[in-house]
Amino acid sequence: MGNNEVGRAGEDLVCEYLADRGWTVLDRNWRYSGGGLRGELDVIARSPDGLLAVVEVKTRSGTAYGSGFEAVTPRKVAQLRALTSRWLAEREGAFAQVRIDVASVFTPPGGPVTLEYRAGVA
Repeated sequence: MGNNEVGRAGEDLVCEYLADRGWTVLDRNWRYSGGGLRGELDVIARSPDGLLAVVEVKTRSGTAYGSGFEAVTPRKVAQLRALTSRWLAEREGAFAQVRIDVASVFTPPGGPVTLEYRAGVA
């Protein structure tokens, strides 16, 4: 499986995880480029009580690059905040709260797939 397929499988797993908890996925792989800002929001979901979570999904099949959580640096968080602001500016509606979450999916060859979810990293 190539990197894109591994990443897509991780995002699919996170969407299932959220749906099983009553969340609604509003958008996936939303891309923006303009005004010096470029990037992608992996998963944007609304909780049953109106909270909006922008979920950065990091899928790894090995440990050579560390955990998925280690890849979410302060610079990445700043980019996610800016992209979230753009996403919100293009939508109507209000959310009770907005937060950034990170999901780390580990898919080792021949081993069990694991998902670790951290809410409110920013």
